[in-house]
Amino acid sequence: MAVEVLLMDAVPGLGIEGDVVRVADGYARNYLFPKGKASEVTEGKKRQIEKKRIERLEQMRWERATAEELAKKFESISCTISVKTAESGKMFGSVTAAQIIEKIAEQGVVLDRNQVALDEPLHELGVFDITISLHPEVKTALKVWIVEE
Repeated sequence: MAVEVLLMDAVPGLGIEGDVVRVADGYARNYLFPKGKASEVTEGKKRQIEKKRIERLEQMRWERATAEELAKKFESISCTISVKTAESGKMFGSVTAAQIIEKIAEQGVVLDRNQVALDEPLHELGVFDITISLHPEVKTALKVWIVEE
């Protein structure tokens, strides 16, 4: 059975504060209500949360605009990582997201580990396009060059 709830806080995958959503009765009763993330839908609660919702929407617009600016900056950035190789040209080790983040930081751009979409470490020399998620709606590509020392 589904029940309508008013979100009092942002819940990933569900909505932001002030949204009225339908969720399973058990999810509302056992998780959302006890954690204070949602309440029953009433007019008083809607008025109470409306100011917080407006502030959150403005913050989300600002975060998106900032991410779009940073995405434009990524068009002119590339990352070159030198690695040791065997005589056959095979790499010793691999290139990880942490190494990419470190190289990008040298160029004045600070990223979190979870923003770099690297499914597995890179084990080959070459040029790779890595997806960088700056915002849930803003993604960009970073060209990573892996070369021998």
